Order: sequence, then structure tokens, then C-alpha cells
Amino acid sequence: MTAVLTVNPGSHSLRLHVVDADTDEILAAATSTDKPDAQSAAKTLRELLGDLDTPPDAVGHRLVHGGPHLRSPTVVDDSALQHARTAAELAPEHVPVTLDILSAACDQLPDIPHVLCPDTAFHASLPDVSTTYPVPESWRRDHGIRRYGFHGLSYAWATSRAAELLNRPAESLNLLLAHLGGGCSVCAVREGSSVDTSMGFTPLDGVPMSTRSGGVDPGMLLWLLDRLTADEVRDGLYHHSGLLGLSGISGDTRQLVRSAEAGDDRARLALDVFTRRVSQALAAMAVTLPRLDALVFTGEIGWDQPEVRQAVCQDLTRIGVPATLPVGNPVTDRVLSSPFAPVLVLAVQPREELQIARETSKALV
Repeated sequence: MTAVLTVNPGSHSLRLHVVDADTDEILAAATSTDKPDAQSAAKTLRELLGDLDTPPDAVGHRLVHGGPHLRSPTVVDDSALQHARTAAELAPEHVPVTLDILSAACDQLPDIPHVLCPDTAFHASLPDVSTTYPVPESWRRDHGIRRYGFHGLSYAWATSRAAELLNRPAESLNLLLAHLGGGCSVCAVREGSSVDTSMGFTPLDGVPMSTRSGGVDPGMLLWLLDRLTADEVRDGLYHHSGLLGLSGISGDTRQLVRSAEAGDDRARLALDVFTRRVSQALAAMAVTLPRLDALVFTGEIGWDQPEVRQAVCQDLTRIGVPATLPVGNPVTDRVLSSPFAPVLVLAVQPREELQIARETSKALV
């Protein structure tokens, strides 16, 4: 048995799991709902380790942005740390916290390997046509401006689960995937590999999210920068936009569904804008595929918000997605649509901890 401690910091939580990487069994788990930092992580980690009979064999850390150098799961050493610090400039809301938590974990577990598992690794082989921005060549050359893509751990897990559910090799599948949660993106997978995705240089691009704007007119941002400070624009785009900015009440789709059903027009508009942008992004991704076998929903919203899944599917009938899905949520990963639908619709529970454990184990072979 290879026991891997997985460390997954979110914007407002820290999830720790000890996973048997050979069987995907969860051996222990702990969650902190404090805003993640080194101090709270160290406390949660001490409590979890105190409950274990033996220490884990390795630690896998989710890294939101691997930057230009960390393109696969990488054992932590001085070089990997330097590359991760470089990537911190591209995801300042995520990577610095991960590095603080990594330091705290290394202090408590100094004698076992630690592995950085970049969310960008799944998209590392994107073709040039998908990664290249139409900006001055000097920007691309001198500053490394390119599309990276994110949510790769989630997409890797969902792709493998879709292959299992459809009883087909992943290399034979052409999929559209939607990771919908606090952060949201969509992805096209051709023959098992990512070929396009909605997030770009940073995790701010693409479809609207819980509190992040997604893609907006860059001309609008230039206009705002003449009237607001850069910090004000950054804070607005990251923390006060998306579903929260649209509704004025919440970035949580569960609350917005309830409010919309009670007659709140702003909540209804927020959901309509969100689902329309997601369906538009999925339709755009479809042009990269020779055919479409299935649409896969994952992430917290994609997994347990049937109203959102239904609204997205209603806009995608032109590419073969069924217009109606069963009411309610799946108990396990499953095909939601009729098996005779031209494009199958699946729901896959997000299990980033299991993918981190798998990738950590592979990095140590």
C-alpha cells in the first residue's frame, strides 16, 4: 500500500486526505474552513497526523498554476520551488498560499517526498492554435504570454471516470467537460487529451464563476484603469464579480436557484447569464472535436445542481445534447441521459484528492 497525503487548498478551505493510491480508498480526512494559510494548515495537519498509526509515504500538493516550467507532477526540490515561485506571479490568489502550506507540511513531514501536482499539467500538450494569443509577438516572446488552462486535476479524473462509465478507452473518446464550482471552466478532450479550454493565462479568464468575472472586454478594463486603481480593479474582478456581482446576494447557485424560484429577478438573471456563457463556451469547444461522444459535468455545481445542468443542456440541442435530463442528483457517477441520445450526458463527482494521489504515486516511480 502507498499512502499519499493530499493537500488541496481552496479559496476559503483546506482539504486533507490520506489516500491508498493503489485502491483509491480514503484512509483519513480533515477539512479546515478557515481561510488557508501556513498557521491554520499546520494545525489541521497536526491533528490529522495525530490520528494516524503510521505517517504517509508521500505528500501531494495541488498547485493551481505550474507556469511555463512545471508541466507535470514534480518532486519538490530547490528547482521546483523556484519554478513555483515564478508561477505565483500568474496566480497570486492561489500559488503563494500553496507554497506557505507546502513549507508548513515539509516542517512536519521532512523525511518523505513532497510532490507538486499542477492543475495546468493536463493542458500542457495543448496545440499552438489553442495556446497562442493574438497579441504582439514581443509580449509572447519576452513575457511568456500564452494560454495555460486550469482545473486539470478535475478534468483528468473526470475523463478517466467517463471512460469507465462508457466502457471505452479514454484514447477513443471525444468529450466536452464542464467543471463548475467556485471556479468554472470548460474543456474539450480529443482522444483522451485536452485540445482546448476556456481559462487562459490566469484562472480569471473564461466563463463567469462564483465571484470571478471570467472573460470581459479588455477595452473596458483599460477604461476602468483610468478611473480606478489597479488594486480596485483586481479586487472587483476576483472577489465581487461573477454570480455574486450579477445577483447582488450570493455566488452560491443553490441560494440563487431558491431566490429565483421565489421571484428574485436579479438571481434569475445571474443564473441565466451564467448558464448561457457556459453553454456558449461548450459549443465553441465543440469545433475542436471530430465528433462528440459525451458531455461531462463535474465540480460542485456540475455534480449537485440539476437546474444548472438542465439549463446548459437546453442551449446545446443543436450539437446533439438532449434537451431534458432527469430531475434530481445522482448518488454515484452515472450517465444521466438516455443511452440512445446522440450525445450522452454524464455527471462525475469531483475527486481531486484521488487524482492528486495517483499523480503523486506516478511521480515517485
